[in-house]
Amino acid sequence: MTFPGSLDDRDAARAVTAAGAEPVVLWHGDRGLKGVDAVILPGGFSYGDYLRCGAIARFAPVMSDLVPAARAGLPVLGICNGFQILCEAHLLPGALTRNAGLRFINRDLPLRVENARTAWTRAYAGGERIVVPLKSGEGAYAADPGTLADLEASGAVVLRYAADNPNGSAAAIAGVCNADGNVVGLMPHPEHAVDPLTGPSADGLGFFTSVLTGVAA
Repeated sequence: MTFPGSLDDRDAARAVTAAGAEPVVLWHGDRGLKGVDAVILPGGFSYGDYLRCGAIARFAPVMSDLVPAARAGLPVLGICNGFQILCEAHLLPGALTRNAGLRFINRDLPLRVENARTAWTRAYAGGERIVVPLKSGEGAYAADPGTLADLEASGAVVLRYAADNPNGSAAAIAGVCNADGNVVGLMPHPEHAVDPLTGPSADGLGFFTSVLTGVAA
């Protein structure tokens, strides 16, 4: 799904192809989802991040079709800015705020898979460590204490930063899911870790093969 200002949509499409699927472009002004089996909201700066990251993209015409489809079970993955959009659209709880230290972060980081039962993480084992790039200026996950407690109790924390907490995210949270596990948002970029030739590892490929396994089942 491409918005004005999306930067990593081609990388996401490349990851989909590497996983063995056919990428389909959904434009922000489209109506209808073209019969796709899953949707990826890529990283970047949708609508220039004016007002607030993801806040304008939430109201794009295509989102009026995506939101009910996601609530009905369509697998949706939001990466970086896509995670911000999912939170703004209330498909995921919490919000993403400025990094601790107010600096943009661009690093390859170890992550721990906390929930390997979602539509996007079935290729991993619970507790598995993977290395995936993080590149964001507003990537600190925030939520009120009650929401954080609910996330922990329900297993909705999908990923945590496994070494240091680079951006000051609450409980070192790097990604969360909805109650059904079909909607996942994460701040790191698995699409940049699908081939050791072009990334730090191929550890991110499992997000894309996971959803294909579920679609084919």
